Amino acid sequence: MAELEIHHDIEHHDNLGKTVGVLASLVAVLLAVVTIMSHRAHTEAVLLKADTNDKWSYYQSKRIKFHNLELGEDIMRALPSRTEAAEKSLARYAEEKKRYASESKKAEEDAKETGRESAGIETRALRYDFGEGLLEIGLVLTSLYFISRSKLFPVLGLTAAVLGAAVAVSGFLM
Repeated sequence: MAELEIHHDIEHHDNLGKTVGVLASLVAVLLAVVTIMSHRAHTEAVLLKADTNDKWSYYQSKRIKFHNLELGEDIMRALPSRTEAAEKSLARYAEEKKRYASESKKAEEDAKETGRESAGIETRALRYDFGEGLLEIGLVLTSLYFISRSKLFPVLGLTAAVLGAAVAVSGFLM
């Protein structure tokens, strides 16, 4: 019986394909890093918002105490005859009002500062989100090379990935 040999001399090496594969892998790693940074920033913003709410609650408690003292003063002053004890209470109320006014002012400043910090972190997180989206688009476009063998897709993918990385870095630098 005659032997039939089929030779496959076609050892096709797609060097561009290897380059695009490595590029897609690098974009995927960048995407993972930016995604983690985005999630961490969102978590930090949520925690700061909760802290801001706590600080506003503390402020409100100080203001309520202040207004209760004002009410006590009004009631004492409405009495037709005031005793020595009433005068001492009025003096004590005046001192406590000063303390609560000072404490509430500090609490208000703390709450505003924490709110500003939270807003800044949320802005950073949004930049990470936008960068993440562009990196995802870059990864998909780059991967389309393997289906179409069109060199346009890696170029578009790399462009989107570079833009995404730049936007994410701008969030990091905030």
